[in-house]
Amino acid sequence: MTLPSPALTLRPLATKPPLPPTVVRQSTAVPPAASATPTPAGQIGPVAFAPDVNPLTGETVPDPRVLNRRPLAIKISNFPPCVRPQSGLSLADLVFEHYAEGGATRFTALFLSHDARKVGSIRSARLIDLELPAMYHSLFAFSGASDGVLNRLKEADFKDWIISPEFEPGHPALYRVPKESLPEDCQEQEHTLFTGADRLWADADKKGINARQALTGMAFNPQPPPRGQTAASLTVAYTAAYVRWNYNAEVGRYFRYADGRTHMDALTRTPITAANVIVIFVHHQTTDIREDFVGYDPRTKSGGSYSLEIQLWGAGPALVYRDGQMYRVTWLRQDRSGVLGLVDASTGQLFPLKPGNTWFELVNLDSPLSQPNAGSWKVAPTTPTPMP
Repeated sequence: MTLPSPALTLRPLATKPPLPPTVVRQSTAVPPAASATPTPAGQIGPVAFAPDVNPLTGETVPDPRVLNRRPLAIKISNFPPCVRPQSGLSLADLVFEHYAEGGATRFTALFLSHDARKVGSIRSARLIDLELPAMYHSLFAFSGASDGVLNRLKEADFKDWIISPEFEPGHPALYRVPKESLPEDCQEQEHTLFTGADRLWADADKKGINARQALTGMAFNPQPPPRGQTAASLTVAYTAAYVRWNYNAEVGRYFRYADGRTHMDALTRTPITAANVIVIFVHHQTTDIREDFVGYDPRTKSGGSYSLEIQLWGAGPALVYRDGQMYRVTWLRQDRSGVLGLVDASTGQLFPLKPGNTWFELVNLDSPLSQPNAGSWKVAPTTPTPMP
């Protein structure tokens, strides 16, 4: 089944959006025609949020003071499978899952409304992380990066918001757990690094970079929009990560399964769930940045794994899953400092998410969509070209 072509141009822009403006404009996520339309009943955002409403989830928080800080993006491992269950994922407001290399996926999780005393395991950054902190004005915590990625991060417009041993060797906000405390098949050093959201925010306080941000552009509404298609389940079959989301009508949320098992959070000891699951179809460009030397032949200087540039700027098709329904929308990002907007292609209006947390599944533009059974949907993300 192919996605219909929405009215907006779906080809990614040839160039990245401009550097962050001094003021985040409403046009970041709202097409001009949308501003003249009355706000739907019950809508939260996209510009004016109450002081106690999280602009990343549309939810009212018990203590508004937690919103007086900068969002926090943390790089979290998802490969090999023995790293599961990870710690802290269920407390993130937004999670982006993306291809790393070799068919495996990795997470960038954004926190704002919840403290998580243990998050990890922490892994290395990828090129997508040149975009996400700029979009959400967030701190960015990671450990390790290839030379090509690290050099770009050191020149990024948000470099002062980065918290990492690569920027500050031996950073006290990140710590290692004993190898013996990990599963027997996952006791390599690379899986032992963890952090805490409280530690990272405390570090940002000391540096004077932890302040409330004007995060506009996301819309929410408890009432689901019309014209949805039944979506009791969604499968995202990454090459080395088989993801399934099953809708539970009693609690009104999607439950995540990883490789056939309930995906748990080791910190909260609860299943990982989402109010919204969004599949983002976006161009993946293999670069000449070498991430590792797996399969490398020194005689021919061929082989190894190369970094992917996931070109999350411009516009493209997307699928939103909320309230047991699937909606076809257009994602839009026209300013570098603008959050990812979602537009109803038939009306040109912002598409409202269900108040709550959101998981984004990033897949290649040509990834096929099918409907194996009534109410069941499957996306099979194509594996990006391994060589530049």
